[in-house]
Amino acid sequence: MKDHHFLFPLIRMLGFLPLRLSHYRMAVIPKSAGLPLDKDACLHNERLEYLGDAVIDAIVADFLFRKFPGKDEGFMTKLRARIVKRKNLDWLAEKMDIPGMIPHTDPARNQAKHLYGNVLEALMGAIYLDRGYRTARRFFIRKVIQKHVDLLQLVEKDPDYKSRMIEWAQKYRMEVVFESKEEHSSHATFPSFVASVLLNGKQQGTGKGGSKKEAEQRAAKKALAAVHTAPSEDLR
Repeated sequence: MKDHHFLFPLIRMLGFLPLRLSHYRMAVIPKSAGLPLDKDACLHNERLEYLGDAVIDAIVADFLFRKFPGKDEGFMTKLRARIVKRKNLDWLAEKMDIPGMIPHTDPARNQAKHLYGNVLEALMGAIYLDRGYRTARRFFIRKVIQKHVDLLQLVEKDPDYKSRMIEWAQKYRMEVVFESKEEHSSHATFPSFVASVLLNGKQQGTGKGGSKKEAEQRAAKKALAAVHTAPSEDLR
């Protein structure tokens, strides 16, 4: 790979001049395309990928902490998980044209898409080693999150139906109660749980699950579907 064929696209993506190009060269070499050093060793990006994974987690956690000062730990943890999940990192890498920087990523070689997210993580490890945390943070927020991540869409995908049910009840000044009980069966290895959602004392949804939390989530989902957008007169 000639320097200018690699360096120019890299600078265009990064928005700054890399100081130690060797880190970035290493970052785009997946294990499947590793360069042999000797019979027991191979040159590839797994160590940088490991480092970059931790760097991305720290950056996203810091970003969400500052972005949502009124939200609790559970909200931020779930939102971070959606941003850094493998499928999303693969998609982000494609949007950033990272596949074109990876050796042998032509369709004929049928490269797995999960390599793209791995290389994005490795590049974050390279930026961290080359320029430090502040530059890595600035790059990921400006070039990745702000450019490609729709936070509002991710927030609206929130599957925490229990929290949404509670917020809905507070909005309409209604009493919401979650009741749950454990069920035992001689045929079941593990117990199951049944939960109900009551609005102003009237049952609106039930759910079963392998845990109390799962049962409550399913009951809340059904209750939200039952009440739609506003409470009916019989709930008043």
